[in-house]
Amino acid sequence: MDLGIEGRKAIVCASSRGLGKGCAMALAQNGVSLVLNGRDESALHATAEEIGKATGVSVTPVIADISTAEGQAAVLEACPQPDILVNNNGGPPFRDFRELDRNSMLEGVTMNMVTPIELIQKVIDHMIEQRFGRIVNITSMSVKMPVPGLDLSSGARAGLTAFLAGVARTVAGNNITINNILPGYFDTDRLRGAVSAWAKANNLPEDEVAAERAAQVPARRFGSPEEFGQVCAFLCSVHAGYITAQSVLLDGGLYNSAF
Repeated sequence: MDLGIEGRKAIVCASSRGLGKGCAMALAQNGVSLVLNGRDESALHATAEEIGKATGVSVTPVIADISTAEGQAAVLEACPQPDILVNNNGGPPFRDFRELDRNSMLEGVTMNMVTPIELIQKVIDHMIEQRFGRIVNITSMSVKMPVPGLDLSSGARAGLTAFLAGVARTVAGNNITINNILPGYFDTDRLRGAVSAWAKANNLPEDEVAAERAAQVPARRFGSPEEFGQVCAFLCSVHAGYITAQSVLLDGGLYNSAF
């Protein structure tokens, strides 16, 4: 399927690895030029080189913390008028809610709620003017299904979802969509890190813990960043112009609900 976005420009945040990289690759495969972002210089440049060689599109890596004003300015300097924005950022680590002090809570909300809102504020007027824009926020399955220990991440991402629900409807008439993708268990460094930590804490083999976690999913496997990226690319396509203010759950059936 031709997604109709060849020649468009995209900013993909936190895209040196994992789900962000999956989204960047899928967009590049559809002819979208990219500005990638990350804090690990070697990983980011390796990803930029890999995507550029594989697809032939222009790929610009920007080393920056996207949660800072300086980081946002650097990314937007590289792509002042994006047609597509994929919001992604690291989340707070697993932690009992009793251990969260005010500073850590404010940091978590800044990373997973305030930052994507700030970026949308900065790009939305150009999208309105040209009557095309696609914004995708990578949130989490935990917005719908609480995960103990991820309370801060869940709360911040749920706040982002609620905040943008009204915003999405105010710009829909300008051919701009704002949607969220809620990943479940995807085979990323973050998931493998959580598996490793759980295995170490409980004196269990990592492969056993990973297998037990995958067995909880009706699909009986972890998702791949590549298939996640393809869903993101479709939401950014010309065919998805009537889909907005939606939270698309990609979890292999883990969230047990009829609706």
